[in-house]
Amino acid sequence: MQKTNYSAFGTLIVIFFFWGFVAASNSILIPVFKKALTLSQLQSQLIEFAFYVAYTVGSLLYFGISGALKQDILNKIGYRNGLALGLLISAAGTLLFIPASANGGSFPLLLSGLFIVGLGFSLQQTAANPLAIQMGDPAKGNVRLSMAGGINNLGTTIGPVILSYAIFGGLTKEDTALDLTAVQMPYIILGATFVLAAVFFKFSSVPDSIGEENQNEPGQLLSTLREPQVILAMIAIFLYVGVEVATQSNLPEFMKQQLGKSESEVAPFVSLFWASMMIGRWASAAGVFEKSKLFNRLMGIFLPIVAFGIFALANTIGGSDVSSFMPYIGLVFVLIAADFISNGNPVRQIILYSSLGSLALIIGIFGSGYVSVFAFISVGLFCSTLWPCIFTLGIAGMGTKTNIASSLMILMIMGGGVISVTQGWLSDDSLLGIQQSYWVGVVCFAYLIYFAIRSSSILKSKGIHTFETAKSGH
Repeated sequence: MQKTNYSAFGTLIVIFFFWGFVAASNSILIPVFKKALTLSQLQSQLIEFAFYVAYTVGSLLYFGISGALKQDILNKIGYRNGLALGLLISAAGTLLFIPASANGGSFPLLLSGLFIVGLGFSLQQTAANPLAIQMGDPAKGNVRLSMAGGINNLGTTIGPVILSYAIFGGLTKEDTALDLTAVQMPYIILGATFVLAAVFFKFSSVPDSIGEENQNEPGQLLSTLREPQVILAMIAIFLYVGVEVATQSNLPEFMKQQLGKSESEVAPFVSLFWASMMIGRWASAAGVFEKSKLFNRLMGIFLPIVAFGIFALANTIGGSDVSSFMPYIGLVFVLIAADFISNGNPVRQIILYSSLGSLALIIGIFGSGYVSVFAFISVGLFCSTLWPCIFTLGIAGMGTKTNIASSLMILMIMGGGVISVTQGWLSDDSLLGIQQSYWVGVVCFAYLIYFAIRSSSILKSKGIHTFETAKSGH
């Protein structure tokens, strides 16, 4: 049993925070720029598209440059340098937020800035995810990714609160004017933090490779694409990120149409969606503690409650009344029960969580008012650990093809943009309308259930049975 390198792992997961902060903040930028620049719902979803399609472009560049060098980029420059370079690229993207929000705003510059930030994140993701899995027992790789994802969602929980306060902090509910220049300072600070983090990672204790047995060559791309588990995982990542991003990015418009909420009132709800991701990941991450079964069970209850408390505290500090969100704790206990049942098994967790996610969307589609709102938000609970589970199954037993399989899955993060735009298009009243457009997510979850069943069969045929005993300990 390989022990977890907690020192290096603790350093690595800092980078997961940045991904979350930016991704969740996009949900605040959407209604703000939509109102300021008079955009349609479809146009506003281009914010998500520009950010997430950058992951695809970044992965294609990764393959192209590796091919030209005749050596895998990360193997050549080292994982620490790869993380640092990705952070500097993202820092360059934040600089475009200054002209993008000046003089009435420029939508093309905003999209360009988000694209460059996402480009840097693509390289960071390609390096960080395999590192997290390899920093200990590979059978518990999904548990470590869940823990890293919990830190990611600390960023997603406070990101909307900080950005919303920066933009709306000086406004009363009766005010309608939006000062886009208020967007600049949070992203300037974020860019400076990226630069500092790049220097930090350059000299950190994070491993510079994932072991000789996982060194790959670009020529293995075609052979990697012939692996059924990789193809299935690529589609799964595309649809998983799609349903996660589309559910929350269309939520402000749903609340505007169905509940009459203004742009300045949606931030706590967006924050709760991303906090739900944190709640679910913290519940699963309890298994990373190499303690007794009882201890891990208690932590599996304690950590998600703490995560909800962080959401409540952050939004209270941000000036929101969180008392109306307290009934949501009941859904948190549904998540805790599901986590106990899945017991850290990635196949079982995908099937159970995707089924609950589908049920939540269907309740939201046929419900009304806050019942629908909380149902849609609870999708965050059931999306929470799908990424680490899919990623773990996708690279299981890939050996020397690990980096390529990883990069191929990172490429498919573009689903966050494509599915969001698709739902934004279908949300037009002449088509499905905003509430019925959430059927898109139900279709995504249906495939994820199929993926879990099929990938389990493929891995067993290869003699990989690790996940049947890869318990998270609670």
